[in-house]
Amino acid sequence: IAQRLQRRVPRRPDAHALLGTAFHEWVQRYFQAEKLFDLDDLPGAVDADRQDRGELEELQAAFALSPWAARTPIDVEVPFDMMIAGHVVRGRIDAVFADDDGGVTVVDWKTGEPPANPEDLQHNAIQLAVYRLAWARLHGCAESEVRAAFHYVRSGRTVVPEVLPDEDALTALLAEQTGEEAA
Repeated sequence: IAQRLQRRVPRRPDAHALLGTAFHEWVQRYFQAEKLFDLDDLPGAVDADRQDRGELEELQAAFALSPWAARTPIDVEVPFDMMIAGHVVRGRIDAVFADDDGGVTVVDWKTGEPPANPEDLQHNAIQLAVYRLAWARLHGCAESEVRAAFHYVRSGRTVVPEVLPDEDALTALLAEQTGEEAA
């Protein structure tokens, strides 16, 4: 995970990654009401076979039934670039929603299935912890004001990890993964 967070190395995308990318692009368009027409919406503009198109349509229908579809995000597809443990970490936050208490919730859309066990969820939660820290740094707020969740679109489940590593824990984790001492 630490290596992927530091610098992404180009790899050939698999079918699931391509479907996930298509879904993320659709969600971004879904939330951009002012954008009424996109050239990609034209028939034949997107290179996808019927099976992929069918899967994408299933994900779109499932998303439309989720509570997130009825909310208006304060931001979508937020790029970030920050330093953790002396390493540049880059990424993109899928969506951020304002909460009634003044905080925000960072949501990461997942097109696959939820983790089968708590250990896998905690492992995956590192991604949310990075997104939470990125949003807090970008907006000058405390990490405690930023909640984070995965929304598994296909199953309609939103999963909120019980514990997310804070900045110190992320620094230690990245330093450990890269064989360096945490500052």
